[in-house]
Amino acid sequence: MTSKTPTERLHEMREASLAGGGPERIAAQHKKGKLTARERIDLFVDEGSFVELDRFVTHRCQDFGMQDQIILGDGVVTGHARVDGRPVYLFSQDFTVFGGSLSETHAEKICKVMDAAMKVGVPIIGLNDSGGARIQEGVCSLGGYAEIFWRNTRASGVIPQISGIVGPCAGGAVYSPAITDFVCMVEGTSYMHITGPDVVKTVTHEVVTSEELGGADVHASVSGVAHFTSPDGRSQMALLRRLLSYMPLNNAEDAPFFPTDDPEDRCDKELDTLVPEDPLKPYDMHEVIARVVDKDSWLEVHEAYARNILVGFARLGGHVVGVVANQPAVLAGCLDIDASVKAARFIRFCDAFNIPIVTFEDVPGFLPGTAQEHGGIIRHGAKLLYAYCEATVPKLTVITRKAYGGAYDVMGSKHIRADLNIAWPGAMVAVMGAAGASKIIHRRDIAASSDPAATEAAHTADYEERFNNPYMAAGRGFVDDVIEARETRPYLIRALGLLKTKHEEKPVRKHGNVPL
Repeated sequence: MTSKTPTERLHEMREASLAGGGPERIAAQHKKGKLTARERIDLFVDEGSFVELDRFVTHRCQDFGMQDQIILGDGVVTGHARVDGRPVYLFSQDFTVFGGSLSETHAEKICKVMDAAMKVGVPIIGLNDSGGARIQEGVCSLGGYAEIFWRNTRASGVIPQISGIVGPCAGGAVYSPAITDFVCMVEGTSYMHITGPDVVKTVTHEVVTSEELGGADVHASVSGVAHFTSPDGRSQMALLRRLLSYMPLNNAEDAPFFPTDDPEDRCDKELDTLVPEDPLKPYDMHEVIARVVDKDSWLEVHEAYARNILVGFARLGGHVVGVVANQPAVLAGCLDIDASVKAARFIRFCDAFNIPIVTFEDVPGFLPGTAQEHGGIIRHGAKLLYAYCEATVPKLTVITRKAYGGAYDVMGSKHIRADLNIAWPGAMVAVMGAAGASKIIHRRDIAASSDPAATEAAHTADYEERFNNPYMAAGRGFVDDVIEARETRPYLIRALGLLKTKHEEKPVRKHGNVPL
């Protein structure tokens, strides 16, 4: 028998490492409508740029017959590559190998690329498709998860971390994606939950499927765990590429600049009439954003969750900005628990990675009711306030209509150190609406009047004239300028250019105490 040369052996082992769990398991993966770990990488990264690491790693388990089941790579493909020419580290779990379950060596491979990403200062991307901890390894598998969690926490705010949930992600495995900056799920084939349907049935007697318990739709619209969903694996990889294009490589760099043919001095006269004259009538804030930012640059985050506030990335004059906007078309744009937490988390990401924050404000206040108060709106609303106050990146606020009560303070007001505050001519900056204010201020006069309705109407009209406009705030310097709505785009772009060199000292401390 002719022995193999070292080179022949290398080629043979490389081929074996590419086979994953074998043709039958790959076919089963495709039958479920899922891509393999390597197919996902090929779609995500620039062609020919992926450099694999640790392809020959195998598990060390000697129990339960595992010593007879040795597969190169041990269920996860790791390495580095380029996306739009920029470097990233990544890992992609392989469900065809032991169901993508996490062993000690599987975890070590992930930790190695996470450490490398931190050392080099580039994003880390995780594609999760795993049945959870490898039970044959017991606490060694659990220890592997904890090592990953620790690294996720150390990397937070230093390098961007993105999680693609492309299959199951259950038990303790869910906490790594939860710590990362953005979670993207595939509709119909991915799910996340702490305890599965069987445990739920045993403990609570609820009968529920994995999809109902933790599918993409649930986490995108109800829990808020998922920031994005995609109809299939291919579109998800395209989404991840686009999302990455708005982020710097690390917290010491700026986000990439994209030249645009959308004129910086473009004025949109449609903005002048977009906001209804009747303050009780809704309008769609999406239209405002689309008419101000660079054409086709808006990428909404958390689109289906807490829809009374909008957050997302866009570009102004080619430069990336984070947008936070009240949505008058949903709950009149009121702030509630979910909206506050959604916006606070997004603001903190932008601040960590040097992305200016542009706020479009039309807020009548915080949503009233026992459900909100008992649910902790004070604490959760304080998270949003804290995030705005803490942020030291350029902060620009545009008041399109209402800026009432404590919500006025919270939504990027001058008092919490916004750098630029402008208002449209129809803006109303006050403690509350004219009708409500008049009833409180003039309640005795109204009650004593022979015609209470007429008296109330007169006082309301007087309050509107004196307070429900932007000019008292502008007179105090709380609003820097009142502009025509059509002028918003060029005004913001000029301001961003000036604020590029902004520097703000922070007090010396270990860290603040966010009202979690």
